[in-house]
Parts: sequence; structure tokens; C-alpha cells
Amino acid sequence: MTTLAIIGAGKGLGAAVARRFGKEGFAVALISRHQGRLDALAAELEQDGVQAKGFTADVRDPDSIAAALEKATETLGPIEVLQYSPLPQKDFMRPVLETTPADLRGPVEFSIYGPVAAVHQVVPGMRFLPEGAKPSILFVNGGSAVKPGRNVTGTSIAFAGQKAYVDLLHEVLGEEDIYVGQLIIGGAIVAGDAEKDPDVLADRIWKLHEERDTLRDQVSED
Repeated sequence: MTTLAIIGAGKGLGAAVARRFGKEGFAVALISRHQGRLDALAAELEQDGVQAKGFTADVRDPDSIAAALEKATETLGPIEVLQYSPLPQKDFMRPVLETTPADLRGPVEFSIYGPVAAVHQVVPGMRFLPEGAKPSILFVNGGSAVKPGRNVTGTSIAFAGQKAYVDLLHEVLGEEDIYVGQLIIGGAIVAGDAEKDPDVLADRIWKLHEERDTLRDQVSED
């Protein structure tokens, strides 16, 4: 069995993706800052027949990301799919003329340093997965990744940097048959919505991993 690691796992999209991949036989490593919440989510997923376990990490601390991913591999098995989808902090989103250099430190750590640490941790193992595996690195971002917003400056700048990193990874790792893709979600995730319900979005993420024929999929421009 191989593993899906979700950095930024929560009860909405993270849980939906865990169930979608779990249905396909993946074990799921749930990674976020709060062990209690992770344990509760893992218990819910286990009731749905998904093998899941939580591992704590702070995405602004590269060493903690590396340690969590290493422990996940040791506990659940080699990581075949990495999803990077933590929810940005509200204080990252300030109007452009109110944003200082200090205000950009957190968004950059969150959206650039974190992904780089995660990728460096999982890629060596992806190179040695068994035949038939489909190693994938998947990013989930809001609409400011492709269309900056004047009142969400931190995420607009940091997401733009992450988008550039995704482009570069897609080109370089594609040469090794490691797929890199990105889902852009405009506006809020809405339960019951035809496009932005968590289960609908989870299906789109599965499709990115399975079909491997597009760099970026965008849902809504809101």
C-alpha cells in the first residue's frame, strides 16, 4: 500500500480527498498543527474504511514538515501522492498599501518555504516507488494565485511565487514521470455547490492525479 499525504488536512476538502483516495486503496497521512483534530478526523475516516493517521507539523517550519513526512512514510508506507493545501491565515490578507515587508514573511514561509521543504522530503522516495505507481505532487490554491487581489496582498504575492514553483516542478519532475499539478479554487468552498462542494473538488483532484495531462485546473474565477 502507498500513501497520500495531505498537508493542511481538515474536515472539509482534506477529508473529502482522503475519502476519494482511500476508496482507491491509499493510506492517508493527515498533516496539520493540531494533533487532537487530526486524531478525530482519522477516527472518522477509519469508520469510512480509510486507513488514516495524523502527524503534526507547522508549514512555516520546514524541519517539522520534513519530520512529519518522514514519520508518515515509516508508519503508513511510501508516499505516492503529496497534496499541499493548508488554509492561509487571515492576517496574510491586507490591502496592498498597508502591507509591510514584515507582513510578507508569513505568507512566503507558508506558501513557498513550506512547499519546497515538502517536495525535497518526498521526491527521493517517489523515484523508487514500485512499477505501476503514479507519483504526484498536487497543490491547491485560491484564485489570487492567478489573479492578484488588492485586498489580499500577502496571499497574492506568495501564491504567485508558489505558482511559479509549480510550473518549474511540472517541467523538471515531468522528465522523471513524477506529475505535478495545481487546482485553483476561486472563492469559498461550498458544501452542496455543483462546482465547489468538497466531494466534487476531490474528484477533480483525483482526476489530476490519474489523468496527468494538464498542469492547472481552475474552478470558478470568483
